Amino acid sequence: MKYYIIAGEASGDLHGSNLMKELFKADSNAEIRFWGGDLMDDVGGTLVKHYRELAFMGFAEVVLNLKTILNNIKFCKEDILKFNPDVIIFIDYPGFNMRIAKWAKNLGIKTHYYIAPQIWAWKENRIKEIKRDFDKLFVILPFEKEFFEVKHNFPVDFVGHPLIDAIHNREKTDEITFRKNYHLNEKPIIALLPGSRKQEISKMLQIMLSIVPDFPDYQFVIAGAPSQEFYFYEQFLTDKNVKFISNKTYDLLSIATAALVTSGTATLETALFKVPEVVCYKGSWLSYQIAKRIITLKYISLVNLIMDEEVVTELIQDNFNTKNVKRELSKLLDETYRKHLLKKYDELEAKLGGDGASQKTAKLILKDLK
Repeated sequence: MKYYIIAGEASGDLHGSNLMKELFKADSNAEIRFWGGDLMDDVGGTLVKHYRELAFMGFAEVVLNLKTILNNIKFCKEDILKFNPDVIIFIDYPGFNMRIAKWAKNLGIKTHYYIAPQIWAWKENRIKEIKRDFDKLFVILPFEKEFFEVKHNFPVDFVGHPLIDAIHNREKTDEITFRKNYHLNEKPIIALLPGSRKQEISKMLQIMLSIVPDFPDYQFVIAGAPSQEFYFYEQFLTDKNVKFISNKTYDLLSIATAALVTSGTATLETALFKVPEVVCYKGSWLSYQIAKRIITLKYISLVNLIMDEEVVTELIQDNFNTKNVKRELSKLLDETYRKHLLKKYDELEAKLGGDGASQKTAKLILKDLK
């Protein structure tokens, strides 16, 4: 079978790579062409375009880069026609993927969506397009099955969360070797996960780093995104107690004592590594003003959304400031608070449905095609 996969972000690259491994196992004749990143490229197949060329964040940023986005859509359609796949597998990235799906469906190409768009957060009216443009929908959050099937009468497959596989199956980090290789001292580590796009990294790190002098007994380590070069981060490395490590976030989280995390998939990854965290977010004024008027969720972090309670503290926009970050990080370092949080993390993992998400999805895709 010929598979065309479109992943437009770092998280999609991770889940896409694991799905590709399972597709190659399940289908010995698999041909895969994809939009993604380094992880997918390492698995095999043919990389068409890297996600670092696609990542635009926020309403204002999308408008400013509209010409590039439209050119990418045009190129993608042309590339799909040349490849003539048996199925297109879309991974998250709804703004782009749903445009391609509508076009592909009209041509009679099979359309499968792995990691459903979060229309339960906003743009719920997109359900009409999803029903019209997708043959199969694979969801990874437990509450999504009820949302689609009960509320909107659209059958979906809940496959469990692929992050569990990604974390459980990784090679264990040797802490002593890791600290030595990256010149880390013996102090406990506070991991800083500022996101993957330049505009968000700049906003987040400015405040995250402002509290470093208040915690001299800890070392702060910035988790560099694979989509950004080292020279971009150099401007933030002005304190000797701040280190930088690129593209080793999982290794870093596996030995971290606590973390400050930008809202997104990383909040769930941090929880699954059982690292106490504060969730942070600060966007452009315009993007935030638009978002708060159309998003009606109680929480922004996946941890709290899945648990339907405030398990981790969220500091958003103006509340994300030096005073609040200092206070909340101090809480994370308190042993009683940590024990309570880690117990909640165990409950979270149980809710996510266990391992095997990538394998289940690959088998369901192949079953549908056959």
